[in-house]
Amino acid sequence: MIIKPRIKGFVCITSHPTGCLENIRLQAEIASQIKLPENTGPKKVLIIGASTGYGLASRVSAAFGNNASTLGVSFEREPKEEKPGSAGFYNVSAFRKLANENGLVTEDINGDAFSNDCKDEVIRKAKEMGGGFDLVVYSLASPRRTDPFDGKVYRACLKPVGMIYKNKTLDTDRKEVKEVTIDPANEDEISQTEKVMGGEDWELWTRRLLDEGLLADGCVNLAYSYVGPEVTWPIYRNGTIGRAKAHLEKVAHQLNESMQDTCSGHAYVSVNKAVVTQASSAIPVVPLYVSMLFKVMHELGTHEGCIEQTNRLFKDRLYGENASLDLDETGRIRLDDWEMDERVQKRIKELWPSVNTDNLLDITNFAEYQSEFLRLFGFGIDGVDYEKEVDPVQPF
Repeated sequence: MIIKPRIKGFVCITSHPTGCLENIRLQAEIASQIKLPENTGPKKVLIIGASTGYGLASRVSAAFGNNASTLGVSFEREPKEEKPGSAGFYNVSAFRKLANENGLVTEDINGDAFSNDCKDEVIRKAKEMGGGFDLVVYSLASPRRTDPFDGKVYRACLKPVGMIYKNKTLDTDRKEVKEVTIDPANEDEISQTEKVMGGEDWELWTRRLLDEGLLADGCVNLAYSYVGPEVTWPIYRNGTIGRAKAHLEKVAHQLNESMQDTCSGHAYVSVNKAVVTQASSAIPVVPLYVSMLFKVMHELGTHEGCIEQTNRLFKDRLYGENASLDLDETGRIRLDDWEMDERVQKRIKELWPSVNTDNLLDITNFAEYQSEFLRLFGFGIDGVDYEKEVDPVQPF
C-alpha cells in the first residue's frame, strides 16, 4: 500500500515504516559521535517507554553511542495488512533491525508498562539477559493508567490549578493563533493526573528491580520531566501536570536513598528541553511556544532535538571524561539549561505579545514544527520515496 499522512488534531493516524527506519538510522549516526571513554558508559540498559521521544533517543544513544545491550518496553499498535502500525511500533522494529546489523544485543516487550504482567515479563527477560542494569530510563507518556492492584482507570488532564487560564495558543491544523480559555481542575482531576503522570509507577518499577537484584552497583535511574518557561507555567508547571511532576521529584529523592543503600546507585529527574512530541502537541500554548523557541535557539546556534539532548546527557552529565551532573537546588539534572538561557527567554518574552496569525511564519519556526511533527510518524524524511508501495506488516 502507499501510505500518506492523515492528521486529526494533534495526532497523525498513519505512519510510514520506511520513513521511521531512516529516521532511526539518522539518529544512530548522530549517537555514534558520542565517543565515551572506554568502560565508562552503560552496558545494560532498561528503557521503560522506548518507542518515541526521549526514551527512544536514550536507547539509541546507549546502543549506538556505547554498544550497550538494551531492553525496551513500549505499548504500540501492531500493523495489519490494510492498516499500518503505530509509528512507535515501526521505530522499535527499525531500532531492532539496525541493532542486529551492528551486532548489538536488543530485546523488546510490547505491553502496558503500568501492569504487573508487563513488569513480570520484563523481570523474566532481564534475568535471561543476565540482569545487572547500570542504567534505567523511565520515559512514559500516557493519558490514562490502570492501577495494577485495584483495576481502577485513572485519566490525566491538562488544566490549571486554582485559576482560569487565558493565553495565546496555536491551532496547528489551521495555522491560526487564537486565545484559549481553560477552567481550573478540581481535586479529583488533580489526583487522577498525579496517579497517571506522577512517580507512583516509577517507584513500583524501581522497587521491583531492587527486590529482584536487577540493578547493578552504581546504577543510574532516570525519569524525564519538563519545567518550561513562565509563559507555560499556569497550564504546565503550576497546573495538573506540574503537580504530577512535583510528585515525581519527591519520589526521586526517596528512590535515591533506597538505591544508595542497596546498590550504591542514584535516582534522578532529568529536566529536558521542549521538543516536538506526540504528548507535547496536545498541550495548549506549547506548540506556539516551541515554534518560537526553535527560531530563537537556531539563531543562537543552541537548538537540539531528542538525540542531541540524550547524547549531551551521556557525554556531559553522566559518563564523559569531564562529565558533571551539575544538579540544581532541588537535585535535578537540568538539560533544559540552553532553553532556559536568559537570552532565549528574554527574546521569547519580547516576541510573545506580538505573535499572531499574520506574522506566525515570520517570527516563529512553525514550518519546522510541522516538519518535526511529521517526522515523528516517518514522513518528510529525505531519501524516502513516499510514492512507492510498502508492506505495512513486513516493511523491512
